[in-house]
Amino acid sequence: MAEKFRDRLISFLGLNTSILAMMIMVVFIGLGEKMAERFLPVYIIAIGGSIYAVSILNGLDNLLSALYSLPGGYLSDRIGYKKALIVFTLTAMFGYAIVIFVPTWQAVIIGAIFFISWTSISLPAIMSMVSSITARDKRIMGVTIHSLTRRIPMALGPIIGGIVITSYGNVQGIKIAFSAALLLGFFAIIFIHFLMKEPVREKEPKKFNAADVIKNINPNLRTLLVSDILIRFAEQIPYPFVVIWVMSINGFSAAQFGILTAIEMATAMIVYLPVAYFADRGSKKPYIVITFAFFAIFPLILCFAKSFELLIAAFIIRGLKEFGEPTRKALITELAPEDMKAAMFGAYYFTRDIFVSIAAFSAAFLWVISPYVNFIAAFAFGLIGTIYFGLFGKNFHMPQTGKHAN
Repeated sequence: MAEKFRDRLISFLGLNTSILAMMIMVVFIGLGEKMAERFLPVYIIAIGGSIYAVSILNGLDNLLSALYSLPGGYLSDRIGYKKALIVFTLTAMFGYAIVIFVPTWQAVIIGAIFFISWTSISLPAIMSMVSSITARDKRIMGVTIHSLTRRIPMALGPIIGGIVITSYGNVQGIKIAFSAALLLGFFAIIFIHFLMKEPVREKEPKKFNAADVIKNINPNLRTLLVSDILIRFAEQIPYPFVVIWVMSINGFSAAQFGILTAIEMATAMIVYLPVAYFADRGSKKPYIVITFAFFAIFPLILCFAKSFELLIAAFIIRGLKEFGEPTRKALITELAPEDMKAAMFGAYYFTRDIFVSIAAFSAAFLWVISPYVNFIAAFAFGLIGTIYFGLFGKNFHMPQTGKHAN
C-alpha cells in the first residue's frame, strides 16, 4: 500500500533524479542567499550607505536580472543546463566572498553583480531542464515544484538570518549569513554534478543571436510581457523599502520581519499544488489575472499596515501573488520555439527587467517624497497591468497530449 501510494505521488508530481537535484540546489543556494540578501538594505545603511545606495542595489538587481537572463539562456542552450548551473553557482559564490572580506557598501554593490541575480541567470536553464525531462501535461507541475521548493529557503532563510542578525548585529550577522551561503553553494554543486541528468543531444544546438530570439517572441507572449512589466513596476518600486518600513519606521525587529516573510512563503506554498493541478487541465488566463491582482493590492495594503497584525495580513496577500506564477512561467516555455526555449525565456526576462530596472532605480525618489507616494504609485502600475492583461490577454489552454520524458 505504501509503495503504491509513493509511486502515485511520484507520478502526480512528475519527480525524477534531475528534479530532485534541482530541488536540493534551489534549497541550498536559496537558503544561503535569503539568510542575508533580504537584510542588505539595513546592512548597507549600517556600514555607511544611504537610501540612494539601497535604491541602487535594487535597481542593479533588476538591471542585472535583465542583462543576465539572455546570456544565461543562451549559455544553457549552448553547453547544456547542467554545466550552466554549475558555472552560475560558482559565480554567486565569488560574490559572497567579496561581501564577507570587504566590509564596505561599495563592496556590497560589486559583490551583488555576481550573486544577486543568481535566480534570473539560472532560471532559463531550470525551465529548459523542466521542459526537457517532464511530460508536456506535467510542465506546469514541474515549474510548480521549482516554485514550491524556492519558497522553502525563502521562508526559512529570513527567519534564520533574522535570528543571527538580531543576535550578532547588522554587520557581523550579515557576514555569518554570507559565510553559510558560500558553504551551501559548494554542496549544491556536488548534488548538481552527481544527480542531475541531461538528455544526449541528437544534433548540435542551433546557432542564433539575441536579435533572432527577440524577433521570434510570440505575439501572445508580447501581451503577457507588457502586462508583466507593469506588474513588476508594482513589485519593485516598494521592494527594497519594505524591510525599512517594517523595521526602521514601524519599529519591528529583524526576527519579526523574518516571521512575516515566512508567512508570505507558507501562503504561496499552500496554493501552489492545487493551482498547478487545475491549471494543467484548463484555461490559464484566470490564474494569471488573479496573480497580477495580488501584486497590485500588496503596496496599497502596506499604506495602512502599521500593526503586526495588519502586516501579517499584508504578507499573506503578498504570498498569494504567487497564485499563478508557475502558470505564467510554463506558458512562456510553451509559446517558445522548441530549439530555443531557454534563450526565449531569457529574452522575455531580459526585455522585462530592462524596463523594470528603470522603475527600481527611480524608486528612492518616490520614497524620499513619502513612503505613501511610493506605495500608491506601485499600486497604480499594478492596477493598469492587471486591467491590460484582463482585456487583451488570450485565454490560453495547454495541450493535454505529449510524449513523456524518460
